[in-house]
Amino acid sequence: MEFLGYKRPDGRVGVRNNVLILPASVCASDTTRIISQKVEGTVTFNNQNGCSQVPSDQQLTMDVMAGFAANPNIYGTVVVSLGCENCQMDLVVKAIQERTNKPIKQVIIQESGGTIKAIEKAVKFAEDMVREASLVQREKVDISHLIVGTNCGGSDPTSGLASNPVVGDLSDRLVDLGATSILSETTEFIGAEHILARRAKNEEVKQRIFDIVHRYEKSLQLVGEEVREGNPSPGNKEGGLTTLEEKSLGCIHKGGHRVINAVYDYAKQIDDHGLVIMDTPGNDFSSVAGMVAGGCQVVVFTTGRGNVMGNPIVPVFKLTGNKITYANMEDNMDFNASPVIYGEKTIEELGEELLHKTIEVANGKKTKSEELGYMEIAIARVCNYV
Repeated sequence: MEFLGYKRPDGRVGVRNNVLILPASVCASDTTRIISQKVEGTVTFNNQNGCSQVPSDQQLTMDVMAGFAANPNIYGTVVVSLGCENCQMDLVVKAIQERTNKPIKQVIIQESGGTIKAIEKAVKFAEDMVREASLVQREKVDISHLIVGTNCGGSDPTSGLASNPVVGDLSDRLVDLGATSILSETTEFIGAEHILARRAKNEEVKQRIFDIVHRYEKSLQLVGEEVREGNPSPGNKEGGLTTLEEKSLGCIHKGGHRVINAVYDYAKQIDDHGLVIMDTPGNDFSSVAGMVAGGCQVVVFTTGRGNVMGNPIVPVFKLTGNKITYANMEDNMDFNASPVIYGEKTIEELGEELLHKTIEVANGKKTKSEELGYMEIAIARVCNYV
């Protein structure tokens, strides 16, 4: 199977062709917003981090910034910094260049004469880069170049019964075709980690699955908190989920049934094919950001209660197994998996449909979140989200 993608000089293949205006810290985020608004074909995001962070926390931010710039959906990057933040321009550029050889330009606000002059300089860089990007045309490439992130948010019982199993079937199909599928949300493995561990490729991967779960629980306990105090969320409980273990048993269905080949730390670049795990929070925005930084080009996102999120770098394709949610949130939902609940279609039938819908998105069809312009993100922290 093939899709139409944009070949990059680092060997990866994108499904979108944008220029990233990258804020190196919160101090540059408003400036990058203004720049991006002035240049069609660019994307940006609101970076709340980048300064006043301890080294381990800063590294998470650096990995996300470098990963966003390296993501194959990005043609090139204009990095904008204030000039005195922890994430100094040279550090950010070095981190990006360690991952990719795509075009990169730099603007430091303090060295450019202030905001207006920095904007003028960055807009010129961005306009030139967008023109260059317009020369890149889609080409047929093998589906083995595709990395699909999976995530769930605003879950209810239909997530574990319908939409997550349908995504699991999609995951199996992708793996069988030579592509890569990412299972994420470590906090939502708790109580089901032993089930995932049985599918590990080897003893090392098996131990890593246990390690990331235990590490997550211990990191919260160090500050006197318990993961179950924040997960399941009030919306999960209102929807009918009663325990974290119940939520976890539904969550892991997104990973299908194939062997787990590797476990990646948050936002690290994914190089394996097949089914892999990324250690991310259950928080939707930071979980998706980690997978995007890892190199996924599309995210398939399930929700029972309804979720509106998108991402500035990758299309987020949302589906629900709750027919009421699908009807009430037509503006946000891309796919209806509820026929599984009512015996109208099988998981396999809908998995096949979802595969073709995912390829359509990879070929350029916009998702609802893209049409709405959703672009908010979050980045994991050392004292993490649940």
